[in-house]
Amino acid sequence: MKKQEASALESAGEKEIGKAVDYFSDVDFSSLKINVEDMFRGGVHFGHHKSRKNPKMNPYIFGVKNGISIINLQKTEEKLKEALAFVETVISQGKPILFVGTKKQAKKIIELAAKKCDMPYVSERWLGGTFTNFSVISSRTRYLREGQEKMVKGEYEKYTKFEQMKFAEELERLETKMGGIKTMYGLPGAVFVASIIDDNLAIKEARNKNIPVIAIADSNVDPADADYIIPANDDAVSALKIIMSYVIKTILSAKAKKNVLPEEKKVK
Repeated sequence: MKKQEASALESAGEKEIGKAVDYFSDVDFSSLKINVEDMFRGGVHFGHHKSRKNPKMNPYIFGVKNGISIINLQKTEEKLKEALAFVETVISQGKPILFVGTKKQAKKIIELAAKKCDMPYVSERWLGGTFTNFSVISSRTRYLREGQEKMVKGEYEKYTKFEQMKFAEELERLETKMGGIKTMYGLPGAVFVASIIDDNLAIKEARNKNIPVIAIADSNVDPADADYIIPANDDAVSALKIIMSYVIKTILSAKAKKNVLPEEKKVK
């Protein structure tokens, strides 16, 4: 079985994927620091079975234990710091980072992480053309925003009950498909991908539009698919939680710095 040892680290919260669970409620972002021991406890080092290892990940593999590739957490720390430095740069330029995580384990983590730092996200199926045909996607998200505003203002009340129900159902479908990007008014400054394999369509479109890719890279992927990689377990919620906690803190800190002007630049 894949990652047998990692299963012991799965928390009760992981069994509630999709439910209203805030995986970050117990995280003290003010004191959070990158710590190899914390990553070890979170199972960040567990890769896939050695037979599934991608040779290009060899520089980031410490060894094999019980048939499982063990990711070198010293390398994870090194690459994580590089990725977070880039994240800070993007945010300081006033550009959003689109979070993408469509695999079962990542869906809720990615959605909650994005909401914690007010970033757009995709946690359901990737919509083809999100980047490459953004004008069409943008027109649909605008329709969704405007429709929801009309619903709140009661502008649909002039229609029959049946018509109102149809409008509500349509808006609900659109919210499920693109609610996470409805306030993304332009292409993002970067895309953060939780799984290089599962979210490969997002990566391909990002490449097509020259959008930098930051990605969690498990032992079975090609790291060349991303501009900035974070070698880590991309299956265990405990591992995803700790990686995303570092990302959230970096974004929140970068936003805070951006909003604090030097004294000489403040308007008197």
